[in-house]
Amino acid sequence: MDAAAAAAGATATATADLTSSPLLSHSSPLGFGFYFLPFATIICFLIPVLYIFPPIPATTSDALRATHTKIGLSPPKSNLKDQFSPAHAAAANAAAAAAASDVPAAKLHALYIYPIKSCRGIELSKSKLLPTGLEFDRLYTFAQLKSAFPVSAADSEETKDRHSWEFITQRQFPLLATVKVDVYVPDATKRTAFVEQHSDGGSGGDAWIVFRFPWQDRGFRGVMQLLAAKIRDGWRAEPEREVLLPVGFPTPEEIEARGYEVEDVRIWKEWVPALNMGKEIPNELSLYLGVSNKLTIFRSDPDKLREVHRCAPRKEETGYQPIVGFQDAYPLHLMNLTSLRDFDSKVPKDENLQNLDVRRFRSNLIVSGAPAYDEESWKHVTFTQGSSKTTHPAGFQVSCRTVRCKLPNVDPATGVRHAVEPDRSLRKLREVDEGAPHMGCLGMQLCPLFDGTDRVEHMQGWLEVGMAVDVEQRGEHLYIKQ
Repeated sequence: MDAAAAAAGATATATADLTSSPLLSHSSPLGFGFYFLPFATIICFLIPVLYIFPPIPATTSDALRATHTKIGLSPPKSNLKDQFSPAHAAAANAAAAAAASDVPAAKLHALYIYPIKSCRGIELSKSKLLPTGLEFDRLYTFAQLKSAFPVSAADSEETKDRHSWEFITQRQFPLLATVKVDVYVPDATKRTAFVEQHSDGGSGGDAWIVFRFPWQDRGFRGVMQLLAAKIRDGWRAEPEREVLLPVGFPTPEEIEARGYEVEDVRIWKEWVPALNMGKEIPNELSLYLGVSNKLTIFRSDPDKLREVHRCAPRKEETGYQPIVGFQDAYPLHLMNLTSLRDFDSKVPKDENLQNLDVRRFRSNLIVSGAPAYDEESWKHVTFTQGSSKTTHPAGFQVSCRTVRCKLPNVDPATGVRHAVEPDRSLRKLREVDEGAPHMGCLGMQLCPLFDGTDRVEHMQGWLEVGMAVDVEQRGEHLYIKQ
C-alpha cells in the first residue's frame, strides 16, 4: 500500500510539473515561423497559378486570338529600328554611283497600313496590293458633326440648323495618334471552342479590326481595371477600352439590324457617301480625344469609292481610273529615308523634338538606298524581287509630290503636338513645287498599275520588304490642287 501510494504521488507530482511547464502553457506565444511558413507556401503556389490563369475577364482581343491571327510585326520587331542610322547616307552615295550602271540600289525598307485614318499604323513585312492601295488601308475614318459657321441673320433657319459630318485627323485631335489599331484575320490552323461571337451574331469566320484607347473609370471599378491591366500586360500597362469593327462591309441585313445609316462625310473638299457606324463608338472616346461635337465612325463603301484625277493617270492609260477609300488624295504615299534624314538635319531641335520619325508622315511605302530627293524625279517605277521572296513585279505611276499639312507636328508615339516644327521648316526649305506655292513638300503620291486585266475586282499584286526599286521613267512634277 505504501509503495502504491508513493507511486501515485510521484505520478501526480510529474503531471503537475508538466502542466506548469512553459512549453504546454496556453499563454505561450507561437513562433514567427508557425505563421510565415504556411503563408509563404500559399503565396508560392498562387503566384504561378495567377500568372498562367489570371483572374481577369477576357478581352475582345483575347477571344479573337483563339481563332484569328493578328497581322503585322509585333514590337520590338521593326524594319525601322535603323531609320536614324548614318548608314542611309552612305547607301545613298553608293546608289548615286550605281545609277550610271542602271543597277537598282533603292529598296523597299518598310510597309505601313492605317486601317483607321489618322490612328496608329500597323507595320507589315508583306502586303497585298489593290487598286485602292494596300489591303486594309484607310477603311475607316472618325468624323464629327459640325454646324454651318459663320451664319448671318439673313440666312434661312434651314441654313442655320444645317449640320454635316467632317472627318477628323491628328491636326485637330493629336491624341488620335495614341489610338492603337489591330487587324485579325481568320487562321485555319486554330481549332477551339472559344469562338468570339460579335453582338450581331457574326462568328469568327471574318477579319476584324480592334481599336483601343487608354481609359480608366473612376472609383473602385477603375482601380480594378488598372489592376487587371497590370496583371495581364505588365507593370507599365494602363487600362484600355477596346472596340470591335468588321473589316468586311456589312450586309444589308446587318446594316438594318445594327441601325447603321448611309450618310455623306466630308474628306477635305469632297463629299463622300459612306456607312455611319457611330453606334459602335463609346462615349468615352470623345472624352479621351477631347471632341466636343458628336463623334462617329464611317466605313468606306466599296461600291462608292472616290475616283482620283488631277495628277493621276487616265483610264485610257491604265485600264481603270485610280480609286481611293479614305486616303487624302491618292492610293499610296512613299517616303525616302535618305530625303527625310537630309531634311531632318536642317530642322531646329529642342527638348520636345530630337529627331523626325518617318512615322510622323504616315507613308505606306518607305524606301532606302536612293539619293536624297531622287524620288522627286521618278515618273514610273517597278518594284522587283530584290532580296524578297516575291517574284512578280509591281508597277506604279508616281503621280506628284506630297504637299504637307501640320499633321507631322504630332509625335506618333505620344500624341504630343509640337508648336511649330516640322511645319515651319517644311514651308521654308521645301517649297519646291510651283503648283503648291508657300507649301512644303516631302514624299511622293503613287497609283498602282496592273497588267493583264481591265476589271478592277481582278486587279491585285504583292509588295514585300526587300523588293528593289527600278526607276523606269523620270521627269518633272507639277502639283495640281484639289
